[in-house]
Amino acid sequence: MESKEFEFKGFTINGFVALLFEIILIALSVCSLIAFSNDTLSTPALFVIGMLLACILPIGFRKLEPNEAMVMLFFGKYKGTFTKNGFHWVNFLMTSKKVSLRARNLDPDNIKVNDKSGNPILIGQILVWKLKDTYKAMFEIDSQTIAGGSSVNVGPVSVSSRMKAFESFIRVQSDAALREVAGMFCYDENESGSDELTLRSGGREINEVLLSKLNERLSMSGLEVLEARINYLAYSPEIAAVMLRRQQAAAIISAREKIVEGAVSMVKMALDKLKDEGVVELDEERKAAMVSNLMVVLCTDESARPVVNTGSLY
Repeated sequence: MESKEFEFKGFTINGFVALLFEIILIALSVCSLIAFSNDTLSTPALFVIGMLLACILPIGFRKLEPNEAMVMLFFGKYKGTFTKNGFHWVNFLMTSKKVSLRARNLDPDNIKVNDKSGNPILIGQILVWKLKDTYKAMFEIDSQTIAGGSSVNVGPVSVSSRMKAFESFIRVQSDAALREVAGMFCYDENESGSDELTLRSGGREINEVLLSKLNERLSMSGLEVLEARINYLAYSPEIAAVMLRRQQAAAIISAREKIVEGAVSMVKMALDKLKDEGVVELDEERKAAMVSNLMVVLCTDESARPVVNTGSLY
């Protein structure tokens, strides 16, 4: 969606100059009143006009801090975004809506979703976001209604309330984006191929996908997510115990494979060493018995109890 935001080009002057003019105007109004009371002036019109202007002109004073902006409206028509820092005076007929352009953190609650394999998991994220396009943020989404709580007769909305409205919008969209991303990947390698990206192993790649999905959803709102990271990931409580036993079983199987692989290597080395050095000549039956005994000794979880053979080998 094309942005309609542009810089405010209306009449503005330095606020301190306008304040000095205000003081001079009040002084002149008082002088005209004194002159009227002394019959020097025939009409108090100058006093009335001066005091009227002195009461109206302060409406135009505006103050902006760094990374703040004001959306300027003239009887409901958008006239641009005012971003000059400092103290200024603008047309008092203009209404303004102040917003913050500073970066903000958002830490939504963890949510329960299903991963690509259908397993229920708990996942959470942390976001850094800021307002990028003031026009879209103010007029493409109903931020004032969200902040004010009503669609009619909404009074003035503070900056904090308006920013909380933007945060509420991001919270809903980030929830939807996180559900979409979680459904695209498996929780871990046990549910996917060895070369497939998973939520546990993806890390940076998963965060980049999440950031892309978030900004895609927020493009219409003028809000931008600068950084998105998954900060919590776990199986849902109803299957956590089962998944833990599965992981333990997988770890035991992997350990057993390593033990057997090492035991076979050691048995082969022992037989080759006995043969090469001519320590003893073994037939196939005795080799089989020796291999069996060595495998039991090397693969067992308990200490072996040797039996000393005092008789003949044959």
